[in-house]
Amino acid sequence: MRQLFAPGADAVLRLCIFATIGGVFIAALVVGGVARSSYVTGVGIAPEQPVPFSHKHHAGELGLDCRYCHQGVETTASAGLPPIHTCMTCHSQIWTGAPMLAPVRDSYATDTPLHWVRVNRLPDYVYFNHSIHIAKGVGCTTCHGNIDGMQLTSRANAFEMSWCLTCHRNPAPFLRQPDQVFDMHWKPATDQAALGARLAIENHIRSPVALTDCSICHR
Repeated sequence: MRQLFAPGADAVLRLCIFATIGGVFIAALVVGGVARSSYVTGVGIAPEQPVPFSHKHHAGELGLDCRYCHQGVETTASAGLPPIHTCMTCHSQIWTGAPMLAPVRDSYATDTPLHWVRVNRLPDYVYFNHSIHIAKGVGCTTCHGNIDGMQLTSRANAFEMSWCLTCHRNPAPFLRQPDQVFDMHWKPATDQAALGARLAIENHIRSPVALTDCSICHR
């Protein structure tokens, strides 16, 4: 009887199957790695700005409160960017001739706003309100990281849906006393679980079932 397949055909078939499975596995790892890379998420990357503003200098070394520049953070959905006259409150008196601050002076003189590049941006289909998070005891560094140590501002977290849901499912570990919300050096208390649970009740935070409802973030 004539043999249809060569003696090594079975081994070649197995090799092809294993190579295909391995290729799919490697491709999945590459795609997953790229999707979570800084190239896609923007984490750790500081975009070029019209002025190299340093949070490390202003918030860290000088100790400026977040609300001095981000005036809407306690009352509106957006934290807001400071109008140019806020910058000139100081820079009309100090560093008045610094070349790198020329765009600030020109903006003030011509009443033309600076076009800052957004660092922390959510998709248009996601609703986020700064004021409600601040009111409930979620601090700035929970989302923005140790921004007072950033020479140039970069994104600290990817703001993926799973990351947000981690907090919404169990907010207690992230809740602070009202006077600690803007503390750049806040650390969870030794009894954070109990403290967070109490703050959740005091701040009328909804149950995890309600907080993970689609309509909370997608409106």
